[in-house]
Amino acid sequence: MIASIAPILIAIASFFLRVINLGNPKGFVFDEVYYVDGARDFLKYGVEVAGSKPEFVVHPPVGKWCISLGIKIFGDNEFGWRIMAAIAGTLIILIAARLAHELFFSPFLTAITAALLAFDGLLLVHSRTALLDLFLTLFILIAVYFWFREQNWHASIFFGLALATKWSALYFIFLFAVVSLYRLLRENHVRNSIRTIAMQITQFGLIPLGIYLASWFGWFASNRGWDRTYASNPLSSLIYYHKQMLDFHTSLVEKHAYQANPWGWLIMRRPTSFYYESPNGCGSKSCAQEVLALGTPVLWWSATIALVALIGLWAWQFYHRNMDKKLSLILLSVVAGYLPWFFFQKRTVFSFYAIVFEPFLILAVVYCAKLFIDRSKNPANAQVIIIGFVAVVFLNFLYFLPLYLGEVITYAQWHMRMWFTSWI
Repeated sequence: MIASIAPILIAIASFFLRVINLGNPKGFVFDEVYYVDGARDFLKYGVEVAGSKPEFVVHPPVGKWCISLGIKIFGDNEFGWRIMAAIAGTLIILIAARLAHELFFSPFLTAITAALLAFDGLLLVHSRTALLDLFLTLFILIAVYFWFREQNWHASIFFGLALATKWSALYFIFLFAVVSLYRLLRENHVRNSIRTIAMQITQFGLIPLGIYLASWFGWFASNRGWDRTYASNPLSSLIYYHKQMLDFHTSLVEKHAYQANPWGWLIMRRPTSFYYESPNGCGSKSCAQEVLALGTPVLWWSATIALVALIGLWAWQFYHRNMDKKLSLILLSVVAGYLPWFFFQKRTVFSFYAIVFEPFLILAVVYCAKLFIDRSKNPANAQVIIIGFVAVVFLNFLYFLPLYLGEVITYAQWHMRMWFTSWI
């Protein structure tokens, strides 16, 4: 009974951790300056503007509409900017736990999934910052959940919302569409192939595209949007605008102090500093206040090992033609969220982008935990060891908590937490 309600209790506790002192730090944190500004514009004009002129923006509207909802309800302040991210971060814990239940049918492993997500610093930092990536993660996670349940019509809606938040959702849509089509064609007769392909095009093409286009309703309804009047046909104007957006994304090579090559994302080689100041008030001559988008190191390093192990297991299963659908789901999701970034070696990218596939990394750890329990002579003892691992993750999480919450600490305390020079 306790294990079955544990994810809910963990999510509630995590929500309070996310909203306590949510207005700290004051002012904009990292790229909040762009997305909060866009959210404000949506509330006032329905489209993003710069003063009295159109504004060129490079991300679709849905994530900024989510931020604007918080501003509408709670006011144009730090709490209002960030509250929807706090809610999204809490929902991610619950939905990932539900997916774990679907995968493993174990209240114990479901609770472990919720706990590991709750004790991750990267998810906590995203949950307290008004950026787009957490909304992308939420929509992708829900879509994958429905896809696993073979409810592709539901999945298509959330894939569409994800695409209307950030373009990187395209990788998920493409890969899951390919796998779905392969499975359907394998299971159906040739005479059903045309109908099957038409259904797949609708689920993974037309519906997401329709939702994406609908998300630009403010741009269509106004003549103040960027290049809105480029052509007499609004759709032609939008296509031209998107060509400019694509040029921006493909040519973004400007150096940034915290850019990080994807090779180092899993081990947190170069975490992104969202905020840093040297204020007073820590009882020392030198103080530090930082918000560092750092995944809990013990958890991420363990997840890296688990991922490598599962890749090896998948290769063995593939060779013996005995594939585990659950394992394939986890690896497919990580591939969709992670692998494409390796093809943009010159582009300016950051390690906090890894948040989109983090829930599936956690599921990789839990999958290994299940293997450990199943192959143990004494499953009860195996569960105790797993609880011990979670306790170590929790202690590691507590140690870095001041950097996740942006607390004012002494410079010496801050420096103690800089385990590697690449973290500075």
